[in-house]
Amino acid sequence: MYHRYDGGWIEVVCGSMFSGKTEELIRRLKRAQYAKQKTQVFKPALDDRYHQNNVSSHAGTQIEAIVVESVEDIAAQLNDNTEVVGIDEVQFFGWEIVEFCDKLADMGKRVIIAGLDMDFRGEPFGPVPVLMAQAEAVDKLQAICMVCGAPASRTQRLVAGKPAPYDAPIILVGTEEVYQARCRRCHTVPKVQNQ
Repeated sequence: MYHRYDGGWIEVVCGSMFSGKTEELIRRLKRAQYAKQKTQVFKPALDDRYHQNNVSSHAGTQIEAIVVESVEDIAAQLNDNTEVVGIDEVQFFGWEIVEFCDKLADMGKRVIIAGLDMDFRGEPFGPVPVLMAQAEAVDKLQAICMVCGAPASRTQRLVAGKPAPYDAPIILVGTEEVYQARCRRCHTVPKVQNQ
């Protein structure tokens, strides 16, 4: 059920990898387009997994997007008459995305963002938890654990088929070859041993 707020608002769609975040973002944006609302969709240049210029879900659903390097790029390319702003993979933007989304909502725009709420370590991922706190609506989606079939809320990174160590770089763009959805019980992050 969608609620209409006076003025603008922020909607966050978050969860682990393979939970359907981008699919839900696209669904909401297409509904806005069907309603003849002016939309703009942005994606970070870092995410070129499925399509260079479109936001694409793992299932193959796509929507045309503007590829940007930074929040400043979004601001520079945003049209004044845009009513609905979609941003995919929001965790890849810097902390300035928090203030920017808040400003857009204050201007009367509907802001729909999708991203990972936790990194592969199971820790809060960049600005997403703050965006969740300031949003009017938050939907946390779950995937299916690829080990036991339980609801999955975490993203397991793999290196040569084994869990990535805690000290691995936070950002590594990839799909099934590098990541799996896991439940709390099956999610593993080896800690670095002091020598």
